[in-house]
Amino acid sequence: MTTYQTAIFREGTAHQIFLEFTAREAVTSLPDEAPADSAVDGGEQLVAFGGGLLRGLEALETPPDTVDFTPIEGAEGFRAPATQRDLFVWLHGEKRDELFARALEWRDSLYPVADLTHEDHGFRFRDSRDLTGFVDGSANPKGDAQQAAALIQTGEHAGGSFVLAQRWVHNLSGFSKLSMADQERVIGRTKSDSIELEGDAMPPDSHVSRTDLKRDGNAVKIYRRSSPVGTSSDAGLYFLAFSADQQRFRWLLDSMFGLTGDGLHDHLLHFSRPVTGSFFYAPPRDALLRAFDLR
Repeated sequence: MTTYQTAIFREGTAHQIFLEFTAREAVTSLPDEAPADSAVDGGEQLVAFGGGLLRGLEALETPPDTVDFTPIEGAEGFRAPATQRDLFVWLHGEKRDELFARALEWRDSLYPVADLTHEDHGFRFRDSRDLTGFVDGSANPKGDAQQAAALIQTGEHAGGSFVLAQRWVHNLSGFSKLSMADQERVIGRTKSDSIELEGDAMPPDSHVSRTDLKRDGNAVKIYRRSSPVGTSSDAGLYFLAFSADQQRFRWLLDSMFGLTGDGLHDHLLHFSRPVTGSFFYAPPRDALLRAFDLR
């Protein structure tokens, strides 16, 4: 029976590690020493593949229309760089030491074929807030709708999920200089209790307005699993999201960066900027194990 990777849906964990690897050359198989089938003490792990690596692996089929992340040149000079990596590992749980030990295992086991080229360590900030002080992920689907948003539902790739990973750096000092009311207008929600603004109180360029989309009358839903990351000098967000359809990510990014033809862009871009960008595919668990020759 095909099953999804359970790390996608376990919420509320205190610690996160995000690892992005780049293959040194074309790879057709992956080291079976990698801990792809090993439980994480007190935590979860997810493994996903960039399109280039995925197309080279003999054990896996690439989902149709899988694309790499490409740079976005948006309105008023706002841009999102592309740093497409080949393999992504997300570790999260309650025991930071165990997550760190697993990260070392992944680094060492993949070293014959790939280098660790980006790493971030995330943490739960207060009551699951972003470093701006706003609750993160308020609009996430609930219950069964989570799987409908995040997982491919039918066909040979059922249980798989497309992944968007971006590291953002916040201008926290600039944002903090805004009045509370202006901060709420940038985000589109109240800061204390995360209630969505309504009517004329909701600016059309708020973050909520630019990411609450419909296509052909249907809501564009993704499942966000972002985390605060960084040091005091580069504090920000590791934006991590899952979708049953990779195209949804591009619709949301185009709306944020002012590429939809309505003359608007996300006001949050004045206070936060992406410095990395990759698309990945997280296969269902049985396919993941085949990729590492464990089935």
